[in-house]
Amino acid sequence: MITELGIVAGEIWHYLENRNKTGMLDDIVTTIDKPRDIVLMSIGWLAREGHVILEGESPNYKVNLRK
Repeated sequence: MITELGIVAGEIWHYLENRNKTGMLDDIVTTIDKPRDIVLMSIGWLAREGHVILEGESPNYKVNLRK
């Protein structure tokens, strides 16, 4: 599972890079086409490592790449 989370985290990173470093959570989940819980865990991983910043209110957070 850790490998899958890492792969999805990479997909999220590339998605945000191609979208001027920002995206809405619902759009990311739809675009990545993986189960929502896997996408959320991968975003959590990126956030924990300081690669992304989450803003806004649940359920549709704004996800930004850290500059």
